[in-house]
Amino acid sequence: MNSTERARAIWQAGVDAVQGDQAVISQLSIEDDCLIAGDTMIPLADFDRVLVVGGGKATASMAAGLVRAIGVRVALRGRINVPAGTAHGQNLGDIQVCEARPAGINEPTELAVAGTEAILADVASASPRDLCITLISGGGSALLVAPPPGISLADKLAVTRHLSGSGASIHELNTVRKQLSRIKGGGLLRACRAGRMLTLILSDVIGDPLDIIASGPTVADTAAPGDALAVLNKFDPNRTLPAAIHRRLSLRESSATSQLSRSESIVSSQLSRSERRQTERTSDTVIIGNNAAAVDAAGIRAESLGYSHAMDAATGHEGTAEAVGQRLAEIAVAMLHGGPSEPDCLITGGEPVVRLVDADKRGRGGRNQQLVLAAMIALSTNPDFTSADRSRLVLLSGGTDGEDGPTDAAGAILNESVWRAAQSLALDPVDYLQRNDAYTFFQKTGGLFITGPTGTNVCDVRVLVIER
Repeated sequence: MNSTERARAIWQAGVDAVQGDQAVISQLSIEDDCLIAGDTMIPLADFDRVLVVGGGKATASMAAGLVRAIGVRVALRGRINVPAGTAHGQNLGDIQVCEARPAGINEPTELAVAGTEAILADVASASPRDLCITLISGGGSALLVAPPPGISLADKLAVTRHLSGSGASIHELNTVRKQLSRIKGGGLLRACRAGRMLTLILSDVIGDPLDIIASGPTVADTAAPGDALAVLNKFDPNRTLPAAIHRRLSLRESSATSQLSRSESIVSSQLSRSERRQTERTSDTVIIGNNAAAVDAAGIRAESLGYSHAMDAATGHEGTAEAVGQRLAEIAVAMLHGGPSEPDCLITGGEPVVRLVDADKRGRGGRNQQLVLAAMIALSTNPDFTSADRSRLVLLSGGTDGEDGPTDAAGAILNESVWRAAQSLALDPVDYLQRNDAYTFFQKTGGLFITGPTGTNVCDVRVLVIER
């Protein structure tokens, strides 16, 4: 096994540890006629039926794990919204699947809207003798889509694309999206009439904030409309986004609920206080996997391969992909030329952002590809990094869901062969980086890291290995 193969194996071990089905199975069981989920115990005698709903990149795998964990003892029915292809080959029993978007295109669609409306109808028709199990994973914001009156799907697409392309963090993006939805920001919980709701979450947000993961469909929104307006003012100061977006947030900020449609008010604001207390009191949430768990598992694999490793899972906003790549390059040089006490493998996790150039100049890529290309540039301009060091270093960065931006790659790998190919082809990595065209650069140099859908989604894992 060469260095590149070892880096792949380390990354894959992290992904395998947080597979949706295994994560559910590890946290869910039936003991003494009670459903056990983490520290939560639910007597099955309290319920006649179990309704399953949810959405996300890993939700099909999570549903398969649910069927395996308790499907023999409990009849499961329901529906989930997932990306195309992720449910193929999965045994989901009577859980219906809506392939709500194409693979590799992480944006809401009309099909996602239809699937979400069906989910909302299902939970609204549930009874107090029903238990609702909600399966949430990263990517749920684009798969669970219910625009409020006055906001079109095109409006939502415009704001999502603008904020993402401007470098907004996932917290900032979802703070806005929650205010533009009837299901996000606790909307699914408010609509649900089941006697109890259990939410299982595979977290793709650093720090596991429940109201941010998939825009928090089953937890109360901790942000206010004014917070969403502040995000828009930061990233859209000239108000280029649809007027309906700014108008709605302004109305919500001023508590002008009378100007919202009656249908939305019934769902989101006219539940009696006793109904709200009862719904919130009977809702439980369990985190079944996250980025830190993937990083830990990758570290175990690195140790088994003989590496002296260091690990770091981000706990907050990382900044831009370029900045993270530059920091990794600095660490790589220190590892290359440090003493025997320096680790020879570094595993990090997180989720940086990318600021996109204008569409007419923009190529293809994603944050992981951008990160690796930035690291390559930083290494090539570091006076302590020699041509001989190129054969000793491998850097891999990949999205644990197998997707990186609107491409078919999970990320990119920098190794000696990529250096040689770039030199042979006389490619200018700075040009490709500035045009957000890292995909084309690594496609030409053989550095694309392609895995296909992985069945999970817990941000990114980066692996840096040094050969002594």
